[in-house]
Amino acid sequence: MDDKIETAAEAAEAAALPRHHEVHADPERQPKLGPVPAQMQKPVEAKSPSRWAYERLILYIRSFEEQLDGEHEVAMGFTGGDAGVLRIEGMGYFDPDIITFYGSDSNGVRTQLVQHVSQLNVMLRALPKPKEDTPATRIGFRLAADLEASDES
Repeated sequence: MDDKIETAAEAAEAAALPRHHEVHADPERQPKLGPVPAQMQKPVEAKSPSRWAYERLILYIRSFEEQLDGEHEVAMGFTGGDAGVLRIEGMGYFDPDIITFYGSDSNGVRTQLVQHVSQLNVMLRALPKPKEDTPATRIGFRLAADLEASDES
């Protein structure tokens, strides 16, 4: 039992704070996302839909990358048609409702996806890194660092 007393306003704000939950078939597997980072601990109403989607995607990308070996990088697959995959090399948002992914396809051709948040559907995939003699790129960690830096200023 928690003996903490909250005002009605504190209770309402806490109810709107971001949280997540995971369950896996393997009982030994721990949740990958961990706690919601401090820079995301703002009420959902304080963010645009694109900013909110952008922040959550960063967490998923970084978590996915933590599970990759040194020979693979994160990419996203497209549903429907023959569009293939996009190696994620950058990501951004345009308030209030657009998310943009920058990268290259499996042939190395520069690619950009501009997506409305209501249509957002991302499948993360592991692709072999393009050059064997270079370390794998980890965009999720750069995106998270940028998010932390932008919230401090």
